[in-house]
Amino acid sequence: MAKAGETSDWKSPELGKFATDNALTTITRSLYTDHFNRVVTQGMPKNNPQVTSVEPPNAPATVMLSDCGDSSGTVKVFADSRKPINDEPGGRRAIVAEVKKQPDGAWRVTRFAVQGVGTC
Repeated sequence: MAKAGETSDWKSPELGKFATDNALTTITRSLYTDHFNRVVTQGMPKNNPQVTSVEPPNAPATVMLSDCGDSSGTVKVFADSRKPINDEPGGRRAIVAEVKKQPDGAWRVTRFAVQGVGTC
């Protein structure tokens, strides 16, 4: 999503390599909104996800992840002027994600939640 956010490419085929179901819908809608508003994202967030659970334990098909992502190095700007769309600072925020093994053997994020700045 961060790479696609550089151009607000809501149609990027790369998105489907990493996300599906509700997660993919959420990501593409967010990127489409930015595209429609001529907004792009500069910078990359820092993530260090940790596995919090696996189901079933002996042959995982679902993995839950948690992170305290850092968006302080990113900013949303207007694509034409590169001026920030607001002055809200980034920062550390709690993130949880569900990742499931797909029929093709790939692991993809199926749903996720990102909390507000300061939640971790």
